[in-house]
Amino acid sequence: MVLIVAMAIMNGFDKEFENKLFTMNYPLSIFSKSLKKIDTKDLEFLKKNFPNLKFSPYISSQVITKKGDRLEGGLLFGVNFKNEIEINSVLKKALKDKKVGKYSLIVGKEIRDRNFLENGDKLTLIFTATNPSGFSLIPKMKRFTYQGYFKSGLIAYDKVYMYTTIESIRRVLGYKNGVYDGIHIYSDRPFVDIKRLKKVLPYNLGVVGWWQMNGNFFSALKLEKRSLFIVLMLIILIASLNIISSLLMTVMSRRKEIALLFSLGATTKEIKKTFFLLGSIIGGGGIIVGIALGFVSIFVLGSFDIVSLPADVYGTSKLPLDLSLVDFLMILAGSVVIVLFSSYYPSYKATKINVLDTLRNE
Repeated sequence: MVLIVAMAIMNGFDKEFENKLFTMNYPLSIFSKSLKKIDTKDLEFLKKNFPNLKFSPYISSQVITKKGDRLEGGLLFGVNFKNEIEINSVLKKALKDKKVGKYSLIVGKEIRDRNFLENGDKLTLIFTATNPSGFSLIPKMKRFTYQGYFKSGLIAYDKVYMYTTIESIRRVLGYKNGVYDGIHIYSDRPFVDIKRLKKVLPYNLGVVGWWQMNGNFFSALKLEKRSLFIVLMLIILIASLNIISSLLMTVMSRRKEIALLFSLGATTKEIKKTFFLLGSIIGGGGIIVGIALGFVSIFVLGSFDIVSLPADVYGTSKLPLDLSLVDFLMILAGSVVIVLFSSYYPSYKATKINVLDTLRNE
């Protein structure tokens, strides 16, 4: 029961973070590995060779937001919103029926809250690109109109990411038409499609998956999950000592009956089978009851708001639960192995009774 609930919670958090990172980092992203920018020809080539994928070209720039005396860093994406909402569910939910105009801005919830933005407010963005002025260079600055916000559930993105039209950022940065910094790609099978893309992409283009951008994070989650599984399995192993001790006590208290059975012609195999079956029934009953209680616990925790989480920390206010079939089978297999081992040792000891001494003394 404990293992089932613990693994369901761990999987639930993994899936929750994975879905959010999957959306905000995009399944796959094309980038340039040289000074040459990505252009319309590259985009058309990808669309022709991969008709099952969805593409959204973008231009990005690191910026500093300025509202009054407040300055904060951010990342601005210039996108075609018609294409972008097809691969970004968070942005699609934020826009709904809104039409984003020129020099309009869609920001993360944290940016909106920290700058106290309301519809129609102006937010100055300072770009890393510079303009020559006399004997010095000054950064480019442009005022954008706040038009809405999105909420991804992960504060790291809500306080940094901003979106505007690709025409707006192109004009500010001086990009030519048909030139991009990269292409966001939506794929239902990113692990498969990334291999297909690598085979056909020219030398100057590279592709990266969302899991590669967050490799350390998911490695830590995977290690934590494995450690938790091992620790809880050790708890089950300790609990199995109850089966061993109870069966050994049964063997000790039934020494006379066991010796009598031997004297009447019972074989070692029959005696061993008897106690092994007894231990298996005890352990098997525990496994069945534990599975039933585990699934009942998952149902109760998932259906009722018993545990409430801070959404700004965990990205969700509801306890996420998702028990995978692989984890369930591993729990079941581990428990069965422990029960069988716990049943075998007492049954083995039952066959080592000295029949003559036992019948003489007892």
